[in-house]
Amino acid sequence: MERPPMTAVSERQELATKSSDPFAMVSSAHPPNAAGDTLAIKFDRFVEQTDGVAQCKQLFELLTAFALNYGCPWIAYGSLAPERKFSRPFRRGPTVMLNYPDKWQERYFQMGYDRIDPIIKTSRKRSSAFFWSEVYDDESTTEAERRVFDEAATFDIRSGISVPLHGPNGRLAFMSFAQRCDRTLQNRTVAYLQLAAVHFHRMGAKSADLNEFEAGSFLSLRERECIFWISRGKSSWETGKILGISHYTVNFHLKNVKHKLDASSRTLAAIKAVSLGLIEP
Repeated sequence: MERPPMTAVSERQELATKSSDPFAMVSSAHPPNAAGDTLAIKFDRFVEQTDGVAQCKQLFELLTAFALNYGCPWIAYGSLAPERKFSRPFRRGPTVMLNYPDKWQERYFQMGYDRIDPIIKTSRKRSSAFFWSEVYDDESTTEAERRVFDEAATFDIRSGISVPLHGPNGRLAFMSFAQRCDRTLQNRTVAYLQLAAVHFHRMGAKSADLNEFEAGSFLSLRERECIFWISRGKSSWETGKILGISHYTVNFHLKNVKHKLDASSRTLAAIKAVSLGLIEP
């Protein structure tokens, strides 16, 4: 029998049922107060807006607008693989999408924070949403890992939550929601942000542009060499000296890499190249 179309409310019920987050066991039909009603309405509207959307970029824009309702102007989604900090391309869904400030993205990558990010480490161990403050205060978090949070705060990324998204065969993705202030989000807000993250993850896996990142498999050797050295914080001039080519040629190859990986900057292209396993982290 064909399954009837899923409404926003039934979608919310299914996501809450599947979620293991203790915060996420929200009442699916009758929130207990006006604030709960508002949260439910906003989530239902988000689900309805994403119905039929076939582009990951558009899904991400809708999620960004939804998160902004809760004081989270920045979000980041990343796919991971078992025993590695970054994955080779998944066959389903986007690999890296984020709207963090460009300067922070550059600093994060140049300092190698992608290799020690405590959010990634914690996402592998948790099954439900967690506050960044929990990770910062955890005795197992090293000073080097805390430095990632401390530096992020200098770029006005002061607090947030992350949602692990575990899949079959050890596959893992995570979604982070970041704030400019140190305000702790209410449990009910965290619940709806987690539901939105799960919904985005599922919709992304079904989107029409599933193979948008597979173009990265066709990077030439020279393109990979150029983006590798950019990932190490080198300039075009320095990269050219290392490879024995002009900086004009380096820029030409980087332009191709940005186009193939659908990246707006060389920093984001480098992040995607690492995430896709095209270059070593």
